[in-house]
Amino acid sequence: MQNVNVIDSNASVIPKKSRKASIFSWLRFVILLIVIYALLHYGMAFKIVSGHSMNPTLHNKGFMVVNKLYFKPERGDIVIVKDPNGFDIVKRIIGLPNDSISIKNGIVFVNGKPIKENYTEGKANDMKAVALDNKSYFIMGDNRTPGESLDSRDPSIGPVSNDQIEGEVILH
Repeated sequence: MQNVNVIDSNASVIPKKSRKASIFSWLRFVILLIVIYALLHYGMAFKIVSGHSMNPTLHNKGFMVVNKLYFKPERGDIVIVKDPNGFDIVKRIIGLPNDSISIKNGIVFVNGKPIKENYTEGKANDMKAVALDNKSYFIMGDNRTPGESLDSRDPSIGPVSNDQIEGEVILH
């Protein structure tokens, strides 16, 4: 097969091999863009904090990076959860499946033992024990001042399932 030259509109000569390399280069670029888009859309998210429910850890209008691809919810993780109305809320995981959560004198108890929380603000109202099933998590905002955080203490949210957890905050 002969190497045939092609003349472009500027009357310059482009070797056929160079044209193939150019097409291949563009194809690689488009594939790279698709991979980057997929990672950013499905693997991570960039979110802005709205409200004061996570003070003092996260501040209103603060920036967060969320890992949506692979994470295992653990006690103490800050996560993004879909509330019943479809809104994203950011909270901390306090209770894991099969735990019992209660609040006495503003202190949170997990399975009857007080947990050390050096990241909170305000004092939570008392709450009778809530037993979680084997697929539920108990989430709370770090701002425990009554009325500041809509979380699992409120019947409209309640314990959340793993399916409601959208991702884990990895940078704030």
